[in-house]
Amino acid sequence: MSSDNALIGVVDRPGAERDALASTIAKDGLAVLAAGDVDQLPEETVLVVVHSRAVSPGDWPELCRRLPTLVVSDDRQDSELFSAVDAGLVDYVVDPLRHGHLLRRMIRRVIEINDLAREQERDRRRLAELNEHLETHLAMLRLDQQAGGQIQRKLLPPSPQYSGSVRCDYWLAPSLYLSGDFLDFQHFDERYTIFYFADVSGHGASSAFVTVLLKYLFNRWQGEWDGRDPEALAPGWLAALNRELLDTGIGKHATLFVGVIDREQRYLHYSLGSQFPMPLLVVDDTTLTLAGEGMPVGLFPDVEYPRLGCALPDDFRLWLCSDGILDCLPGASLDERLEVLMQRARSHRTLAGLRDSLSLGERVEGNEVAADDANGDELPDDLTIMMLSGFGDDNA
Repeated sequence: MSSDNALIGVVDRPGAERDALASTIAKDGLAVLAAGDVDQLPEETVLVVVHSRAVSPGDWPELCRRLPTLVVSDDRQDSELFSAVDAGLVDYVVDPLRHGHLLRRMIRRVIEINDLAREQERDRRRLAELNEHLETHLAMLRLDQQAGGQIQRKLLPPSPQYSGSVRCDYWLAPSLYLSGDFLDFQHFDERYTIFYFADVSGHGASSAFVTVLLKYLFNRWQGEWDGRDPEALAPGWLAALNRELLDTGIGKHATLFVGVIDREQRYLHYSLGSQFPMPLLVVDDTTLTLAGEGMPVGLFPDVEYPRLGCALPDDFRLWLCSDGILDCLPGASLDERLEVLMQRARSHRTLAGLRDSLSLGERVEGNEVAADDANGDELPDDLTIMMLSGFGDDNA
């Protein structure tokens, strides 16, 4: 509201002096209405100028609670000055007819301040409404993500699980509710065991949706495999998945390790797409990093993935970890943390032992990660550990 459109009330005894005061205020385009009592002023009045002879100082506090109030007086009285301060008046002006220009400037300034205060109050109420809506939507999103996380966990294989004499055990901890990490372990037939380990870029809902696509595609391709050429299965799957991700156009890529264990020949056929850190094969007191490298899946067209393999001893442990594990290990450099990971993989024979050795604070509860709340911090990244072991567990 501009000051020219604002209505200024003048309260004074009727007469020439009131008319002169109203005329002084009305100069420069201010709208003025003179009255003998404040109750005679309309609701749209934004400020009242009261002469001290018309309203006693005892009534000033009540008047200030109703409207911004400015008191004028023909002469200075110190007792009234103290009353003005105590009442919360806008100001106290002596000889208003002589100082009309100052009076009008004060009135305009008060109107501007009041307009700003009303605008701030409107903004405050609007922000409060928006914040309430935001809290409601966040609560709904949290419930949706929690439900999605439960569904995603239902898609994971049982843990631990056996395929003949090969055991699979894993632990998957999303950074919040949904995870971009995923894995599967399937008993194909009396000879072969198939597994994969995936880390989709990013984390949260979009990455979790890609893991559902992975689950569907690998189940379909497994059903189409006839059990021949196991050395070609892993690279073929990765190449097909690379095309699928590029065709979706969702801008997501993944690092993967796909393996086929020939339990009869005790041999691992595998391929990989930029898996990091590389899987660790532990035999007795020796830790070996599996060889090989390959391009990420879903970034570049027409990628060929390597055919790789290694013999598996009678008693082995194969560790696969997502890169989130590196945030939970000591070491100033990446090489130091990878060395720590190799040492711990060698020294721990169970997944629980390796998991408990990580720096996870108080977020671990048994075999679970505590759900994030107002007092807890989320993990910096999804964290997954998978351990395959055999063949010394034939009697397990």
